[in-house]
Order: sequence, then structure tokens, then C-alpha cells
Amino acid sequence: MDETEFWELVDTTREAAEGDPEEQADLLIERLVQLDPDLVLDFARHFEARYNRAYRWDLWGAAWVLLDGASDDAFDFFRCWLIGQGREVYEGAVHDPDSLADLLEDFDEEIDGDGEELGYAADEAYEQLTGTVAPDLGIPPAAAEPEGTPLDFENESVIAERYPKLWERFRD
Repeated sequence: MDETEFWELVDTTREAAEGDPEEQADLLIERLVQLDPDLVLDFARHFEARYNRAYRWDLWGAAWVLLDGASDDAFDFFRCWLIGQGREVYEGAVHDPDSLADLLEDFDEEIDGDGEELGYAADEAYEQLTGTVAPDLGIPPAAAEPEGTPLDFENESVIAERYPKLWERFRD
């Protein structure tokens, strides 16, 4: 599975789920179990690589604004959700986290920002196909600390200055 096929699966399931991340995860599992187990592992590698790439302080700050605070777990689930938003939103956010203010049409705190189930979709599909737990994916683990410079999330003026578009749209 190449990168284009990975993003096509993400996009088609998001559209079919009408943006609901839990429904998207269910649809993703349905699609993945139709594939060869090796392709499911390829999907998992693509997902994990993007998940690790998004482990950055500046993205955590954007999640903090959108979610009105973000614990370690909430940021993990946010990164899964971000991947589930598709290539354009994901790449835009990685390049400039404040651009999420422009890239997101809507943001419903009840369902958006938490893609925990998306993070387990490939593992679930692999287990359904093979009856075994997915093997190690053979990619480098995430860094112990997020990339970049830590931010003082509790200092609203720092966050508002760093994320002016997100702050204006989602916090004012």
C-alpha cells in the first residue's frame, strides 16, 4: 500500500462516516478486513509514521486551543483524529498548526478532536484477519518528548499569540 492508497482509505471512510471518528474507525476496519494482512500492516505503518510525526509541541498547542486543554492522552487521540481528517488537513496542520482555523470547516467538541478508535483500526482488522496480534511494524518509535520548543499551555496570552487564528475562531 502506498501513501496515496493510505490517504484514499482515510478520505473515503471519513466521508462515508460524515466526519464521525468512531464511525470512521468502524468503516476503516470493514475496508481493511477486505485486504491482505500485509496490506493492513502497510496501512498501520503509514498511520504510525504520521502519528509519530505529529508528536510536536506546536501541534499540542493547537490541540490545547481546540479542546480547551489537552492531557497526554487527549493529545494522543487528537493526533489520531488529525490523521483521520485526511492529507490536506494533516499536512497543513503539521506545516502550520494555526492553519487548522482555516482548514477545519466545523469543530464539534463532542465528537471532533478524539480519534482514539482510529488508532486501533489497523490492529483490529489484522487480528480479525489472522487471529493474532499484529507484529512489530519495524518503524522507529516516537521520541520520548515532543519535537520542538515546549509551550506554557497555562499562559493564555502566550497561546493566543502563538495561535492567533485558532484563538480568535475557537476561544474568543
